[in-house]
Amino acid sequence: MKARCTESNHTLADLLPGETGTIVEVRGEPELRTRIQSVGLRPGRRVAVVRRSRFGGPLQVRLGTSDLIIRPQQAAQIVLA
Repeated sequence: MKARCTESNHTLADLLPGETGTIVEVRGEPELRTRIQSVGLRPGRRVAVVRRSRFGGPLQVRLGTSDLIIRPQQAAQIVLA
């Protein structure tokens, strides 16, 4: 898989299927940050986008050996390096 994000203003929502990035920061309200981090999406972790739904639907994200489904609005709060 290729890494495309090199600037800190890219988010998980910007990645295309097959691309990867390393989480730098999780933004948003405290409840959202807690929920996102509780499923393993924490700074320093490498993530890959497996699939994107059509028409702005959820993203399938691979984190290690686990796959997660995440809303685009939530993915936009996860900043990548």
